[in-house]
Amino acid sequence: MKPHFKIIASSVLIGSTMMLTACSSSSPAATNAPTATTVSTATATPIASVSPSPTSIPTSNPTIAPKPIVATPAPATATDAANKQIKALFELAKKGLIPDVKFAAHIGLFDEVEEAWGKADKTEGAGKGIYATYSKRNVVIGFNKGMKIFDVRSNAANLQKLTLKQIENALGKPNNTTVNGDDTIYIYKVNDQYQLKFIIPKSTGKVDHISVYSPQDTINNMAG
Repeated sequence: MKPHFKIIASSVLIGSTMMLTACSSSSPAATNAPTATTVSTATATPIASVSPSPTSIPTSNPTIAPKPIVATPAPATATDAANKQIKALFELAKKGLIPDVKFAAHIGLFDEVEEAWGKADKTEGAGKGIYATYSKRNVVIGFNKGMKIFDVRSNAANLQKLTLKQIENALGKPNNTTVNGDDTIYIYKVNDQYQLKFIIPKSTGKVDHISVYSPQDTINNMAG
């Protein structure tokens, strides 16, 4: 080998040796870097499982309110209707009145009746007074010689369905009972002024007519 080639080779060998030495001792970061097996403490901490709160799962739809329970009233019976009707008659009698008639016993005058309704279909004396019959109205009005009304009667069809049992269920036992031929008269004292009477023939067992009666007005206080 020629001498100048030996010098070049020696120079290359020396340079390579110096470079290897520098790489092995150059940067401390290279020797201190974490290995691939190092695990971050942030990821090493286990994540606890979270169970949902019992209230977090709705058991029903909160937007739908439960429907209220509405009690269905029992249908009215015939007994209830009769009871109500009879008690209403008693309340009217406290004012001297019968249904659908504005003229009251003890208060009204027969002159007022004739002015409003005209002449009666029939007028006749009976007992202690005079009785005027208005057939189309199912009404009879009793008045004394001073024209004061003391008795108002009705034989309306809805009254003629009532029985003594229904009357007693509503009002209890009558205060008094009298008999006139085939008729039995059941008398209820309404107050100090009035009586309410139910006239029931034995032949039918049902009301023929009712009467609101003011006993003290059967006397003609205007007579001399």
